[in-house]
Amino acid sequence: MGIEFEGGSRFFRLFGSGKDTDAGRDVTPTAVPGAASANAAHAILMQDISDFLLGNGLAVTANNLLAAHAAFSGEDAALARKIVDRRSAGLPITQEWLDQNRAADGLQESVKKIVGALETSLETFTQTTRSAHAAAENYNSQIAQQVSAVPDSADPTAMVAALEGIAQEMIARGNEFAAEMKRSEAETESLRKELEKARHDADVDHLTGLPNRRAFEGLLDRHFREARQEAENLCVAFCDIDHFKRVNDTHGHDTGDRVIRAIGEALARITNDNCHVARQGGEEFVMLFRGKTPQEAWDKLDAVRENFGARNFVNRSTEEPIGQITFSGGIADVFAYANPRDALKAADEALYRAKEEGRNRIMLAG
Repeated sequence: MGIEFEGGSRFFRLFGSGKDTDAGRDVTPTAVPGAASANAAHAILMQDISDFLLGNGLAVTANNLLAAHAAFSGEDAALARKIVDRRSAGLPITQEWLDQNRAADGLQESVKKIVGALETSLETFTQTTRSAHAAAENYNSQIAQQVSAVPDSADPTAMVAALEGIAQEMIARGNEFAAEMKRSEAETESLRKELEKARHDADVDHLTGLPNRRAFEGLLDRHFREARQEAENLCVAFCDIDHFKRVNDTHGHDTGDRVIRAIGEALARITNDNCHVARQGGEEFVMLFRGKTPQEAWDKLDAVRENFGARNFVNRSTEEPIGQITFSGGIADVFAYANPRDALKAADEALYRAKEEGRNRIMLAG
């Protein structure tokens, strides 16, 4: 399979060589030079998406097109690598498999949209209840003034008595309404706090407790703007657990989850206000290093790799030794590329080279 990554005026084919299992065409590394490179790359991307969907008997739906575009454009490197691994294993890419590997991102995006819509509705509701509360208090004051304006010397006729009774009833109802509005404000504030928690949860990977990919994108955008303004270094990195499928297949998913958490904890130990780690998905993590040169970022990440690789894991259920668990990584200088997305692609390419050259190592892009 070929997956196009754009870098300057060249378009690199990653993740495999030889014959494409879907289309049967050569996908050895190629470059498209010249002024027409963008059009040529778009044509290749369209062809790859078409071959992927039709070659695997997948329906041409909006969701499938989005998934294929994300994988083949490099937007979702984790999905791209899963596709490569599945093809390498000779397994079919079915609709169920594709849905399972894209469902989590779609769910998180849906949750974020729902939370955003509810926050807007709550803000409107809060303003409405406050206005209603103020109006009710004002209404009570006006009614009270009208009642007090009835002359003491007025004859106690039936009409006056009736009007006073009505006024008192309106005052009582107004007080009840004002109290209800106060309760509504309190309930709204409670619900707002719950939504804050829901929004936080939507940005957190529940297995590791780290930020997820969506949250990382927000961090990257913010640090990119700030680092550019302050003329500071900014690097990004991808890390991927080596031979993770073997761990899952041999020792089970519970052990695999423990390994993912352990690496997440190891990477999190070097984080601070200018260093962030997030779970990209599956067994992959993404990192940001602000104020560090690529070499300095490499030194920090490689120290984690070396220390982690020295540990020995044991299957808690069977007490069977798992042995050493290692990970590979790729690092890119964000400002060496046109935008952060291109830098992420370069870091992912460096990670893939680390895998090809033996794993358990960190490679610099370029």
